[in-house]
Amino acid sequence: MLNNPLFRKSHGNPQLNKGMTFIEVLVAVFILVTGILGAVAMQATAKKGSFDAMQRSVASALAQDIVERMRSNNATALAGYAATDYGETLDSVPAKRCNTVAGVCTAAEMVINDRYEWELSLMGADVVNDGNNMAGLTGVRGCINHALNAVTVVISWEGRTDIFDAEKNSCGTAGSKRRQVIVEAFIN
Repeated sequence: MLNNPLFRKSHGNPQLNKGMTFIEVLVAVFILVTGILGAVAMQATAKKGSFDAMQRSVASALAQDIVERMRSNNATALAGYAATDYGETLDSVPAKRCNTVAGVCTAAEMVINDRYEWELSLMGADVVNDGNNMAGLTGVRGCINHALNAVTVVISWEGRTDIFDAEKNSCGTAGSKRRQVIVEAFIN
């Protein structure tokens, strides 16, 4: 062990053997900063991906909400739900509200209430702070089509980044940031 060069004392200048050199410190700091910047960039990318996933979840929940509203109503009233302008402007509050115990409604009145409440959620107007809508999707548009008892619900919104627009449905404004959720259901 005494003959091992790693454990031998240097017999040269003692000042040359003390501490780390300035170059070694710079290399260590550069490696540390590069690692930290990589972690920060990874966190930012994960946050963007999380936001996009949250928007898709909101759109899916909204589509499922209107499908369930249609299922709870009379199937003969499906034509009343069909429209391609959900999200353009909020309809006025229905004259007869069906969300109270005393508010027993006909199927047609239920359609009017369902359309109003769904559009309210679609536009994010059900969550307001200082007069501004705080929920909902950016540039949202909802479209409902039906043929007999088959229903197609399309929700389009504007995402944050450019992607390829497949243009499978004409609902919403076509563009490289358009996102869509399409739900098809059979109501009986």
